[in-house]
Amino acid sequence: MNICNHCFITNLNFNGGVKTTSTSKRGASFLARNSSSATTATPTPNILSSTGKAEADVIVIGSGIGGLCCAGLLARYEQDVLVLESHDLPGGAAHSFDIKGYKFDSGPSLFSGLQSRGLQANPLAQVLDALGEPIPCVKYDSWKVYVPEGEFLSRIGPTEFFKDLEKYAGPDAVREWQKLLDAILPMSTAAMALPPVSIRGDWGVLSTAAARYAPTLLKSFAQMGPRGALGATKLLRPFSEIVDSLELKDPFILNWVDLLSFLLAGVKSDGILSAEMVYMFAEWYKPNCTLEYPLQGSGAIVDALVRGVQKFGGRISLRSHVEAIVVENGRAIGVKLRSGQFVRARKAVVSNASMWDTLNLLPKEVVPKSYEDRIKKTPQCESFMHLHLGFDSEGMREDLGIHHIVVNDWKRGVDADQNVVLISVPSVLSPTLAPPGKHVLHAYTPGTEPFGLWEGLDRRSSEYKKLKDERSEVMWNAVERALGPGFNREKCEVKLVGTPLTHKRFLRRNRGTYGPAIQAGKDTFPGHPTPIPQLYCCGDSTFPGIGVPAVAASGAIVANSLVSVSQHLQLLDAVGI
Repeated sequence: MNICNHCFITNLNFNGGVKTTSTSKRGASFLARNSSSATTATPTPNILSSTGKAEADVIVIGSGIGGLCCAGLLARYEQDVLVLESHDLPGGAAHSFDIKGYKFDSGPSLFSGLQSRGLQANPLAQVLDALGEPIPCVKYDSWKVYVPEGEFLSRIGPTEFFKDLEKYAGPDAVREWQKLLDAILPMSTAAMALPPVSIRGDWGVLSTAAARYAPTLLKSFAQMGPRGALGATKLLRPFSEIVDSLELKDPFILNWVDLLSFLLAGVKSDGILSAEMVYMFAEWYKPNCTLEYPLQGSGAIVDALVRGVQKFGGRISLRSHVEAIVVENGRAIGVKLRSGQFVRARKAVVSNASMWDTLNLLPKEVVPKSYEDRIKKTPQCESFMHLHLGFDSEGMREDLGIHHIVVNDWKRGVDADQNVVLISVPSVLSPTLAPPGKHVLHAYTPGTEPFGLWEGLDRRSSEYKKLKDERSEVMWNAVERALGPGFNREKCEVKLVGTPLTHKRFLRRNRGTYGPAIQAGKDTFPGHPTPIPQLYCCGDSTFPGIGVPAVAASGAIVANSLVSVSQHLQLLDAVGI
């Protein structure tokens, strides 16, 4: 699972420690030219199939984690798959980049379950297992929390958090937290009994999911007893309903649950599916649980997926910007590149772009009005501010830790802008990510930065620079609080500030958004087929939703839907689920 899964490709309008450089119009090509170790499996810009034609069985638009998971499984299924990526590096929001020897994560930073295996494993881990691409990780069990009540080292596991609750929130919070764990941990067996990679978008799901896992699901309900089984029926309802049914009142518990919900899915507890939260609780608050960080940063996940795609004959073409999805006789038959070249898809086109950006790739005359209206009416999460720093480790506290979260004011709500800052210092656990004696840091406001503040600004203007300085100050303050008096912002060797316009420009995300702000119980994430035959979608605009495990599952579901049931069942057997 990945909680801090907010996405970003860095802004190249550098401030401070690095000489100001103009950004390439080709997107992230500057990063590619200045990256010494961006990827270990380098895709080649080749769109020709073995026939010498620009075609493939399946074309995947975009190389985010969802698109790469889809492409990797399709390649393993012996489909001729071609990933078309606009930028110079694969990975979308999850790539890593190198500046002056500092290797920065662009987005996801807090993971667990990457090395899990079997039925209840993280969907991304199941895809990596199917591709035969394990990821070396370092394990740890805590993160530093700075909240209005105080600051403490929050340890995951079934018992450690109670000590913090006793000290900072009191005995009522302890009792209510125990009550919550007693109610939801038994549900985790049911929540995890049906692995997302067993799902497909046709009636074959009766064989690959329903029949295959029915005994396990029924056994889990039997073990839970009548009360637990009744609670499990709420798994597809908002998590707040479970909280309300338990009559939880302690302010700290309610705030903490909202915080976890928001970090996981960009919405508070009244908007997140109970199944998502129950899954997270199972990974964080059961015995022997740990967090994991890839030794080579989040880019190691992208590297592994790229290797998996290529190992099974799939192709990834960089600097291949898709200008339009080509529809003929009502069916998606390929794509047109910005260069004017047409690339044919013999079986399907899969878009890993957001729902709004996918809509913009389609000819308006072929899009049903109901489909267009639903997309345009879907609310969006806000965007981000980011701060990437490279600095000397001398004078830093010995117990620095990799992750820090700062909440300035509970009363404003965890989804208020400038209120919550997340900080990752991965070089604490993986020193090779920074030069000797140095640290690399990524701080950001998680999907709460209003795009409206930035809309229409010229990135070269003094107004834009001034706003960057103003809106980044909350991150600087959080970093100074977390790192202590030994940190001096003026001595940072690398200073990078990213804005919502960065997201819009480099991720090609509509309004720089984090994704759909879909509230559980009020609406659902769209499925993967579209009204256009042979056009599918995966990623955070589709079921199961936002987050690394979710987008990995979405990519797997689309891949499964494009092959036979027998092939799908063989894959499930191969990964032991």
